[in-house]
Amino acid sequence: MSLRWKIWLAVFGSVTLLFGVTGWILQRHAIDSATRSLEEEMRGSVRAYETVWQARQEGLGTAALLLSSLPNVRAAFGTQDAATVRDSAAELRGLLSEGLRTRSFFVVCDPRGGPIATIAGEPPAMGTWPTVEAGVRQKSGFFVRGREIYQLVLTPVMVDSARGPAMISLLVAGYAEGERPEQLTGGEFVFSVAGEKVDRPGVRLDRPLLGLEGQPVGTLSIFRTPGPAERELEDLQKELIWMWAAAMGLSVVLSFFLARRIVEPIGALDRAATAIGEQRYGERLPVTSNDELGRLAATFNSMSESLEAARGELIRQERISTVGRMASSIVHDLRNPLAAIYGGAEMLIDSDNLAPAQTKRLAGNIYSASRRVLEMLQELLDAAKGKTGEFEVCRLREVVDAAVESQETEHIRFRVEIPEELELPMDRARMERVFVNLLANAIEVMPEGGEVAVVARAEGKGVVVEVRDQGPGIAEEVRGRLFQPFTSFGKRNGLGLGLALSRQTVLEHGGDLTAANAPGGAVFSVKLHG
Repeated sequence: MSLRWKIWLAVFGSVTLLFGVTGWILQRHAIDSATRSLEEEMRGSVRAYETVWQARQEGLGTAALLLSSLPNVRAAFGTQDAATVRDSAAELRGLLSEGLRTRSFFVVCDPRGGPIATIAGEPPAMGTWPTVEAGVRQKSGFFVRGREIYQLVLTPVMVDSARGPAMISLLVAGYAEGERPEQLTGGEFVFSVAGEKVDRPGVRLDRPLLGLEGQPVGTLSIFRTPGPAERELEDLQKELIWMWAAAMGLSVVLSFFLARRIVEPIGALDRAATAIGEQRYGERLPVTSNDELGRLAATFNSMSESLEAARGELIRQERISTVGRMASSIVHDLRNPLAAIYGGAEMLIDSDNLAPAQTKRLAGNIYSASRRVLEMLQELLDAAKGKTGEFEVCRLREVVDAAVESQETEHIRFRVEIPEELELPMDRARMERVFVNLLANAIEVMPEGGEVAVVARAEGKGVVVEVRDQGPGIAEEVRGRLFQPFTSFGKRNGLGLGLALSRQTVLEHGGDLTAANAPGGAVFSVKLHG
């Protein structure tokens, strides 16, 4: 994805997110305001309904107390005779108002709640009604029978006896609040008994219905749908959509010009940086402004000039460094064969009584060392001409034996465990020098003598050759940079190039050279591929 599209998407996404969050906050605020308004209206409706309940209760309680206080009523009720009570029912109904007669019921019961006679209304069929305790003047509350809810007022009819006031009958007055919980009163109220669930769309407000003993026996739920508030929310949503569309159009235009203002200078910078990467250091950018992009172009031009100057200096220094590295490498590689030539020649000059076998051996060493010098000089000449050594299939044991033979000394024992059949393609002379260097390092760290073991094993499609010594191991301060050029530790005349050159040779053979400490010394591992 191009930078122009990224900038456009960033601006577009930011504007979308900003308007989305703003619209959500406005809509949430409108919904909360509408909900609070509805809840306030619902609480007002509940308070109005509670006023109706209170008026009903007071009307029923007043009428019941009036009836229970009349002497003739108490005389009729005291007989507890159904016929007598029914005969007086007409007279009692006349004492009640028309509203109480038509919308409520009055039932005369014995002290245990058993119905005797109905004075007014149509009460539900009951085996027994709730009663009151001794000393209670009147009790009111909601009563549930099955799934029906009633508002009741219980009034005891009392008389004086030899043992004090006594209840001769119970007057039950009440209203039926709802025949079934699913039915709405006025389309907004739902009565439900305790434990039943009522679901309606819209905002809901519950008011518990308390029984005769003060315990919850049911719930009055009021439901309201948003109505006009919902339409206002729809209008708000439409306005937000139009505002969002206008903002999107503005963001498209703004992002186009912003992307053009930013991307074009960056594109020019990218092309100039590509030219620098292709080593065309003369590339320059036009400086057309004094802002950050203009200063960036000026800085880039200054950097290009510095790189161009530094490149010339680097080429000069590299040429000098190359000459130095070549000289160091030649000195390092020629030291061992020249030392062998020098030592053999010195023994031939200083010793007059050498045995023919010793003379022949010294002459052979001088010949081998001189041959290695010639091979190194030829390799140097080939490298200068761009030539590389030729690989040939060699027996690994022969290459290692040749390296061991050139390093034999009296105080060092060599143990070579390499199968005769192991053959690998390699540049024989260069690999021999790798093992010569590893053996020479092992000998140098064991001035008191010891054993150097060269062990080879097959590993996958290749071979691993381990050169183990019994020296002090690899020092901690040089372990991490052991194979870097000019890293030397504990050598008086070392240049620190041997391991670096050896590893480079192994890498050119498709393998690797690693080192590690082991119990009793160090281990150098040469991994070669077959």
